[in-house]
Amino acid sequence: VQLVESGGGLVQPGGSLRLSCATSGFAFSSYGLSWYRQAPGKERELVAQIFSYGGRTNYADSMKGRFTISRDNAKNTVYLQMNMLKPEDTAVYYCNAYKFGVQYWGQGTQVTVSS
Repeated sequence: VQLVESGGGLVQPGGSLRLSCATSGFAFSSYGLSWYRQAPGKERELVAQIFSYGGRTNYADSMKGRFTISRDNAKNTVYLQMNMLKPEDTAVYYCNAYKFGVQYWGQGTQVTVSS
């Protein structure tokens, strides 16, 4: 099983980034997918999740209206479009796949929002 995030980097406040998480080794379309983040000195927190099949989404309150999670089952990839970024969005972003108590994690990608 592999989950490989990409797309992180340095961006100015108000800017945008699109994170990708390419996966392999499990039945992607039957898993729920999430993005989490962890800032220095803070606990890992849920950013957004997208459920299997129907594609229903859920967002943390502070991300609603700014972030969009999506999935491409043909490419086994999950995305996180992040707009109107703020300095407090600075963190390592992780993708996660879950199904019936089984979880897989990526290694994370750093997002830094700074002028």
